[in-house]
This record gives sequence, C-alpha cells and structure tokens, in this order.
Amino acid sequence: MTREVITNERISESYVRIKHDSGLEILIWKMKDFSLKHAIFGTRYGSVNTTFKTADEPDFVTVPNGIAHYLEHKLFENEDTDVFDLYAKTGAFGNAYTSFDKTCYLFSCTDNFIDSLRILLDFVQKPYFTEETVAKEQGIIGQEIKMYDDNPEWRVFFGLLEGIYHKNPVRIDIAGTVESIAQITPELLYRCYYTFYNLNNMTLAIAGDVDEDEILALCDEMLKPCEDKQLLSVVPEEPAEVCKAYGEQSFEVGIPMFNLGFKSKPVSDEESPLVGALSDMTLSLLADETSPLYKKLYDEGLINSEFGTETFIGNGFFVPIIGGESKDPVRTCEIIKEEIHRRKKDGFEEQRFENIKKAYYGSLIRALGNADSLATVLVNTGLRRAGNAFSSIDAVAGLTCEDIRKFLCERFDTDNCSLFVIKPKSV
Repeated sequence: MTREVITNERISESYVRIKHDSGLEILIWKMKDFSLKHAIFGTRYGSVNTTFKTADEPDFVTVPNGIAHYLEHKLFENEDTDVFDLYAKTGAFGNAYTSFDKTCYLFSCTDNFIDSLRILLDFVQKPYFTEETVAKEQGIIGQEIKMYDDNPEWRVFFGLLEGIYHKNPVRIDIAGTVESIAQITPELLYRCYYTFYNLNNMTLAIAGDVDEDEILALCDEMLKPCEDKQLLSVVPEEPAEVCKAYGEQSFEVGIPMFNLGFKSKPVSDEESPLVGALSDMTLSLLADETSPLYKKLYDEGLINSEFGTETFIGNGFFVPIIGGESKDPVRTCEIIKEEIHRRKKDGFEEQRFENIKKAYYGSLIRALGNADSLATVLVNTGLRRAGNAFSSIDAVAGLTCEDIRKFLCERFDTDNCSLFVIKPKSV
C-alpha cells in the first residue's frame, strides 16, 4: 500500500491518496469539526462502455445498451436483504447513479460512519443475479425508459445528442431501450460486473471528519484483492461532422423548447479540467444573464428565464450546449451564431471576463466546504485517472480573456452544430 498527501499551496488545502493493496484507489479529505460525512464508491463504467476487452481476451465484446444502469439497480438487492433497510439502521442516506461514463454508489451520514461504510463496501462487492430477479427488473426499468421518453426536457437533450453523434453510444438513453434491456441476462450482468467492478477500475472517495486509520482497517478487512486486467473500452469511430443539423419532435408543451450543440473533438482525461473550465466560462461570457446576447434575446421576447447553458463533457464526448424555451428557436439560434461570430473577431470585454473568472473560481472554492460536493470532486478526480482535485482550480487561475476567445474560435463551429426543437402539438 502507498500513501501520498496531495497539497495545493495556492489554497492551502490537502487530501490523502492511498493505493490499497487490493488495487483500489482511496481518496480521503479530512474536514475537521464537520458533522456530515460523505462516501462515494465509483467505477469507470457508464452507458457508453458497451464495447470492451481485457488483456486475457483476444477480441472485443459488445453488450446491450443500458446494462451499466441495469447493474446499478440490481446491486442494491442481494440474496437475503435490501441495502436501504441496512442503511436505515445506521441512519445513513444511501443512493446511486449511472452516468454516461461512471457508476457511483454513495451515502451521507452524521453518525455510524464506519458501520455505513461497511454496508457500502459489502454490497458493491457482492453481486447476486438470477433469471427471476433480472426478468423482474426488465419491467421496472422498461417503465422508467417510457417515462423519460414522455419527458420533453429529457427528449430535447437526447434529440440533440442524436443530431450530434452518428455512432457514439452517448446518443442512446443511459437506461438503454426497451428492446436492448430485453437482451440482458444474469450471465451478461456477471460478465460486465467482474470486468468493470474490478477494484483497479474503481475509486473510493470520502470527505468529512473521519478517522483514516479506521477506514483503512475496514478496507484491509473487506476489500477483495483484484488482478489488474488491463481493461480497454472503446467507442465507435465518430465522423467529425454532425449527424444532422436539425431535428424536431412534437410534445404537449406550451412553448417550443430547444437545444443547440456544437460538435467538438473529445478531450483526454488530462485535458478535461482545463477544457471543462474553458467551456463553462466561455458559455457564461457568451450567454449568461449579464451578457448582451441574453439581453437582446430577452428584449425581443425570444427567450425567458429557462434560457441557459451546459458543458457536456466526459470520456469520449464533448459538446457545449445552449438551450431553453423560445417562441422562435430557429431565429434565436441565428442570433446566437451571429454573436459567436462577432465574439470570435472582437473577443469579450476584459472586465466581464474578470467578473466571470472570479465567480467561477469562487464556486470551485465553495465546493471544498461541502462534504458531498467535495467527495464528488474526489471521485471524479480518481475515476479520471489524471491530475488531482485541484486541477480545475489551478486551470482557472491562469486563464486570460484571450484564452477564451481562442477557445471560442476552436470549439464553437457554427457550421458544425445541431439544433433540436420540441414543438407544441397542434390543436
């Protein structure tokens, strides 16, 4: 086992990184005198990881879409009890989520931390799948998929991704489709579990007023040593151009909704903190509530308070997104593109840049004062396998207004973007 203290002198903060003998990376941020404690046990396994192989396998295998999310659901059930019943006895609040590139299991508590951590380490390492339980879950998740298919906010987002990407699995709902989950079997679940839930592919992140020695003693007791299988997961080769420039769907909505996304090449794990920060700040300068663009669109009655931006970034994908509600989404996007062209030429005002930079930097610092957001920063750092929990802070500190203009020129291609619109159904 190796132990390293990661320190950032800029903000005088530090945390501990431990490479456990089992293969697991453990990140612990001590928050003295904080009552809330938060733990996240995560794996580099999300909905896009459908094609993979290990070092001892000659060929890649492709599994049904939605299996990572399915696995997350099933791990909460074991042969003799329900995990949430166990958490109820310790007073912890447990949860989990599957995203495009990770699956995480977590809990928060004020007391009985070690007992709750024991529950977390136990059930995540104890899969139990049968034909009967798998069949039962297909109906439950099938209903969940249909529910999201009827959600206009969800559909406008995935409609955009379907327009941006030709082949990347990110264009498919995290839960898969009713057809794809019907192909899931206990054998497939076990295969994916033992491939991706290898401790060498996972991170345990903990934030709060905790005892490092107690945590490590429990890990020594409970973690099952794993051989590093040199896992390799790939996504299909993706054309540089968007799949389609425009798409639409009708829903029971009162006003049209839209998402405009700019297709951009994916970034490496090393680049992700910098590119993510650049994208967030560029979008804020371009379109937040203090921007000239927002005022123009609002004054013309083209947008309302639902207008906003998002940086969609992860393992194998990156799309800056602008969206909201608009009575005329096409005209709104024309004005957005015009503003992008102007800013590429003229750049942004230095004072607005400094204000946005200070606000963004401050939000990163504030996250360090909250156990659950801090644990999230840690687990994302561990699963990224590059940089440290201070990478975004250091990246933002060194940015200039000209960096933003160059990023806008490189990453916001108005000839390679996609617009998806949710239109009200005709009466």
